[in-house]
Amino acid sequence: MFTPKYPTPDTAPPPAQTAPVPATSSPTPVATAPARPVVQLTPGAVVIVAAGGTAVVLVVGAVLVSMLLAVAITAMSVAVCAVVLRSLLNNQKGH
Repeated sequence: MFTPKYPTPDTAPPPAQTAPVPATSSPTPVATAPARPVVQLTPGAVVIVAAGGTAVVLVVGAVLVSMLLAVAITAMSVAVCAVVLRSLLNNQKGH
């Protein structure tokens, strides 16, 4: 269903015929598409790109781990405060 269906070469329409240009008129210039520049990486550039990617991964990993540690430390401190407050309130009710 999703595969393209191409016409067989013998049923394809013939190419369009162009009209001959009269000798008195000058031909109009045809704009050509600019050639795309080809990026060629040297071995040194590949090493630099790989090192930059590794550095980005390490920095992002360090930031994420530090955020996880901050959340874990905050949760532990809140839990300790809750236990201390609970013990203080229970001691006041008993006396």
